[in-house]
Amino acid sequence: MMSFLDIAKNRYSCRNYDSRPVEQEKLELILEAGRVAPSAVNFQPWHFYVLTESGDLEKFHSAYHREWFKTAPCVIVICGDHDRAWKRKEDGKDHTDVDVAITTDHMTLQATELGLATCWICNFYVEKTRDLLQLPDHMEPVVILPVGYPLDDVDPNRHGDKRKPLSEIVSYGI
Repeated sequence: MMSFLDIAKNRYSCRNYDSRPVEQEKLELILEAGRVAPSAVNFQPWHFYVLTESGDLEKFHSAYHREWFKTAPCVIVICGDHDRAWKRKEDGKDHTDVDVAITTDHMTLQATELGLATCWICNFYVEKTRDLLQLPDHMEPVVILPVGYPLDDVDPNRHGDKRKPLSEIVSYGI
């Protein structure tokens, strides 16, 4: 069994998926990991749209312009509900994006533990996605998360070269 740090180091942005479908049991575990994620004031301002049927996936490919995206056998669109999100009183900051980021991260890490891969996509056609999912104005598509079995390998030790050392990102005291 992988430790949490091993799971975090093994997660990566996959852009090459096997066509094998994601088992429903695994998909439900990924969605459950998102469901139990913390959110500001526990408002849970998210909704998950799951696309696994080939017709739905084909239609949805128009929401993101990369060819590799078409290889994913499952896509989860994580939307934020601005009507349900907590807003900080001092400055009115809407925490939808923060809460959606937390739930998305939970899902990506759960997928990794299950031997699946994901890619966190934020640069997509928002209005096209809104139209395809028939979203009301208060619902914002924030993340497109393809999920599937990876066809490539990743070095879990790659972070030594690709991440800043702790000495550059940590300060103690005020």
